[in-house]
Amino acid sequence: MYANSCHNLIMILFKKTLATLTLCAVTWLNALSEDRKNIVSTGKIFSNLKPFDELMEKFVLENKIPGASIAVAKDGHLVYARGFGYGDLEKKQPVQPNSLFRIASISKPFTAVAILQLVEQNKLKLETPVFELLPHKPHLAEGTKVDPRLSQITIAHLLRHQGGWNRKETIDPLFHSIDISTALGKTPPATQDDVIRFMMGWKLDFDPGEKYNYSNLGYCLLGRVIEQITAQSYGEYMVNEFLKPIGIESMRLGRTLLRNRAKNEVRYYPKGDIYGIAVTGESIGAKVLWPYGTWSIESFDSLGGWIATATDLVKFASAVDRYNESNILQKRMIAAMIERPKKGHFGNEKENQPDATYYGFGWSVRPTENGKTNRWHTGLLSGTSTILVLRNDGLCWSVLFNTNLTNDGKNPSSKIDPLVHKAADAITKWPTHDLFQE
Repeated sequence: MYANSCHNLIMILFKKTLATLTLCAVTWLNALSEDRKNIVSTGKIFSNLKPFDELMEKFVLENKIPGASIAVAKDGHLVYARGFGYGDLEKKQPVQPNSLFRIASISKPFTAVAILQLVEQNKLKLETPVFELLPHKPHLAEGTKVDPRLSQITIAHLLRHQGGWNRKETIDPLFHSIDISTALGKTPPATQDDVIRFMMGWKLDFDPGEKYNYSNLGYCLLGRVIEQITAQSYGEYMVNEFLKPIGIESMRLGRTLLRNRAKNEVRYYPKGDIYGIAVTGESIGAKVLWPYGTWSIESFDSLGGWIATATDLVKFASAVDRYNESNILQKRMIAAMIERPKKGHFGNEKENQPDATYYGFGWSVRPTENGKTNRWHTGLLSGTSTILVLRNDGLCWSVLFNTNLTNDGKNPSSKIDPLVHKAADAITKWPTHDLFQE
């Protein structure tokens, strides 16, 4: 009888939670479906940069985007930083140029450059096997043993997504928090250390260095390497030793639950799959809105856990581009960062036919006809879509969205990418002001 009473109580609470979530979702979707003829915008307007205004207003309206932020730099000067639409639909709070967004996988270039700095400081080597540096003990299921190839995985392999894991063949462990916690006999969510111990007990999908296969686990490991080398938490080191020296002070690690949203952080509006099973918070195992509990962003830190402004991202990329001035890295390391891997294909699997694009140390890279490169990274989580571009002509931009799909089911950052290039090419005279100085 007691069990039946508990079951009934749980069902009542579950139905109430689901009803509340459904009401929130309906409210959000109704707000998104409004025919907004005039898109609210913030930030300074410059007449000679009108193509960016026209692009963003049209894109946000036609694709029913809740809110977006964009920043553009030219030759290290911030020339454009504006917000469009709403950071919070319910409160009608417009996106501001200093609004914080989850940047998802754009976190990876930050981690990569931090690793390369440690290499330059002779605290680390690209050829060092990663598990020689880490204290983690593998969790082995009964009858299993450690794959001996784990000892062959180097820092360089992880930076280029060549560690040996294929999330399509097995799993992306960062999104299996409950499974991992259960296997380890712990309460969810699984920490970074839990994820690493669990995956150390799995067989690799291919030999390290053999090919490219995008791996969140690899960058989770790189975050732990930074902690071992610096004797600081990843977040503390990045904020104090990496971000502040290049003038970035608002960027910080994100929090999962809505109640822990940072000051100036937008709300996230999922499209597609709206609900998932909570792995954290007070409702573990129940259905919640995807961005607020179906994964633990705290465990994503070095692979996808940061929140930042579009201006923060452009400041970072400008420092990388103008490394002679910023001293973020030396010329030799910049060259290594964008070097084409000798093994592993980015887009196709054709031998002896170099792909048009490839993945270097933390960046997607496209060589250009002038002997330079375009570099970029995107990020995608439920309720979030982001892009950071570093173009070969001294231009750099970032666009951040607080939703993950356009009205036609596409990724906003991928859809807008060619349009920003087009808008940039339409500028006939670039201004000389620098909003970084303000």
